[in-house]
This record gives sequence, structure tokens and C-alpha cells, in this order.
Amino acid sequence: MKSILQQRNARNVRERHIHSHNNANNDIHHNDARNQHQRQHQGHSRRRHGHHDDHHNNQHKLAQGAHINKLDNDDYDDGNDNDNSAEANANDDDITATTYEANMKERGLNTKDLNNTEKADIDLVFFNRVAKVGSQSLMQLMTRLGKLNGFSTSRDSGKRYETVLIGPHQQRELIKEVLTKPKPHAYSQHLAYINFKRFHLPQPIYVNLVRHPIERVISWHYYVRAEWYYKDMKAKLGDQAPPRPSDEFMQMDLDTCVKTKNIYCQFNQDEIANQSGDHRRQTLFFCGQNRKLCLPFNSAAAMQKAKRTVEEEYAVVGTWEDTNITLSVLEHYIPRFFKHAKVVYHMGKEQLSVVNKNPVKRPVSQETRDILSKNFTNEIEFYEFCKQRLYLQYSTISNFGRLDNDDYVLIPEHSDDDQIYDDDY
Repeated sequence: MKSILQQRNARNVRERHIHSHNNANNDIHHNDARNQHQRQHQGHSRRRHGHHDDHHNNQHKLAQGAHINKLDNDDYDDGNDNDNSAEANANDDDITATTYEANMKERGLNTKDLNNTEKADIDLVFFNRVAKVGSQSLMQLMTRLGKLNGFSTSRDSGKRYETVLIGPHQQRELIKEVLTKPKPHAYSQHLAYINFKRFHLPQPIYVNLVRHPIERVISWHYYVRAEWYYKDMKAKLGDQAPPRPSDEFMQMDLDTCVKTKNIYCQFNQDEIANQSGDHRRQTLFFCGQNRKLCLPFNSAAAMQKAKRTVEEEYAVVGTWEDTNITLSVLEHYIPRFFKHAKVVYHMGKEQLSVVNKNPVKRPVSQETRDILSKNFTNEIEFYEFCKQRLYLQYSTISNFGRLDNDDYVLIPEHSDDDQIYDDDY
């Protein structure tokens, strides 16, 4: 992953190239962070990427302006072939979190370097929540924190089908609606990232959550096969609720579905639309509103765009798999909204972690997990990227150690409570 996690100030002047699918997973091996990257040619079809040193401030500002303009063009869904030419680099960096922390500490990285909250133009948190990551729990936490910290919250109205990608006119209307909310405010909706700056409107504080892609697939498979789900949707939406599928659909376990290559368990690379209608593309929520670039499944280009958006636009992207680290980073990077987040969460954990508990999930074999992993390579890389960034954010606020006064709420460090993820879409 090429980012501030490796070279400060280099991200706005990177050259990017499109790789074919066969070349999408070339490895980049790193020596000491002070040395330049070395790569051997592995065939005439592989191209060398440019590497960049740190620039003086004036050069950096010029490059940043050009880069932002390019991002604006990338996000438009105008059908131009240039949509994909802006993206590339599907290479995987095999660097541990410990190595990252050592390198960043040596470079003098601090909280400010990883804090995009300062870029926001308005006191508004925009939670464009990914499906099946436990977003309802964070929404409930924000509602409770709002009463304590003095801000209001809202979300979009429920509907039968969520539309993650919307056209420019709808984007503008949604932005205007959200901006009319009393400030400070936190708004939540299942939606791909929208660049407010394109419409010359103030940029909010973006936050989100991620979850391991394979766990998301497993969760969704059994979520839409739970009887209570359809009863709940019927109660909420009435005649607009989706009908209960056939018994064959409801009773199919994931192992059988994958083994038989059932239509609901086919994960074809670069596929634009899949009949299963699931939410396999976690990167889509971060890649943006460009259909041509962001919709292809497990796309290296979409992954790189999603990484860049997270790095440059998101204040925090957390995960309930590291609950306390996520809450600590939210507290320190967005204190206006998330002050006392750990205390409030742990005091109300019984209610916050059992939203829409799904009792029908079944064990999934390691064989099935391995098959799925081979089809989700770029989705998994993006997820790992977000976790590395989260760990770095935590490291900077704890001076690459532990926060002195947090031990009483930092146990356990890792959440295995799957109930927290069973929120509705």
C-alpha cells in the first residue's frame, strides 16, 4: 500500500498505471524506510512505477492542487475512458504494523499527520456506513454521545433497497439537505463516498467502519436467510417489504452454496452486477460515485482509489474487531463528537452490541474460507490497509505505546462478539 504510511508528502504526486488482472498482485518488497523501493522486471508486460522523494512545501502545494482536481474528474460518472487511467498499483506491501510504527516514529510522525478532521469545513460528521460492519451500534453510540456532548443526530429513512450510488443531481440535493441540519450534527446513511468539494460546498468530517471481507460475506449470507429479517422488514415497510424467498434459498448453507458454485455464491472478478444482490464490495463505499471505476468486483483500481480516499478524506475508519482502539482514536481525533466514547460504550455495551442479533448463523469450513479469500484479494488488502492506518493513528496518540489512563477500558483489545455486526442494511 503506497500512502503516508510509508512516505510523507508523497501521496499527491504519485504516478499511477492500470494493471491487467494478471498483474494486479505483484509484490513490493521494502528494505529500510529510508531507502528507495527496488523492483526487478518480471516479464515485458510488467511496468515500473515511479517513486518519489519528499518535496519542498511549495512544490507539495502545487502538486496537491493538481491532484485534487484530478480526483474530482475521476469521481464523475460521465462514461469517459479516463475513469480507469487515473488508478493503478495493485501491489501488496508486506510490512508489519511494528515496522510501520518504527518507521513513522523515526520520521517524527505525529497525530496531525494522520488527522483529516482539520480539513473539514463544517461541524458535521458524515457516517456513510458500510453494510454488515456493525454500523447501527455506532449510530446508537453517537445518539448517546450527542446527549452528552451537545450535538444532534439523524439518518436517512428506511427503504426496501438501499441505493449506494446516486447521480450528481441527487448528490447535490442530499448534501444540501444534510447541510441544513442544526450544527453540530452527525448524519448516517448507506452511501458511497461523495466529494462535497465538487459542488463547492463545505466538506464534512467523514467516518466509517470496516470488517474483514470474508466475515462480511458470511454474515450477509445468513442474515438474508433469517426468518426474523423478513418479519422485521414487513413490520417496518408493510407492502413495500421484500417477499420471503423460497425454502431452498432460506435453508442453503454457505459451504454448500460455494461448493456447488450456486449463483448466489459466485464471486467473478471485475463483475459489474451480480444476481445475488449482496454487498461484497466494501471498497465501493470508499471508492466513490464513479460507477465505471468503483463497481467492478475486487478491482485493483477501485481498491487504490478507496485507499487514497481513506488516506486523504476520512478522519477515522475503525473496526469493531478492535473496539477499544477504534474508540480511543475517535475520542482523540474527533473529540467534539466522540469525547467519553469508551466510557459511554462500555456502560451501555449490552444494548449497543446486540442490535438485530442473528441466531441462525452456522459454522463455515476453512475450505470455504480459503476459496473466498482467493476471490477477495483486493478487498482484503483494502481492509488491512484501513487497519494499519487505524493502528498508526492509535500509535501516534499513545506515543507508540499505550495510553496511560485507558487501561480500565482497554480490556479486551479485540472483540469477537459477532452480535455487534448484525445490523440491518
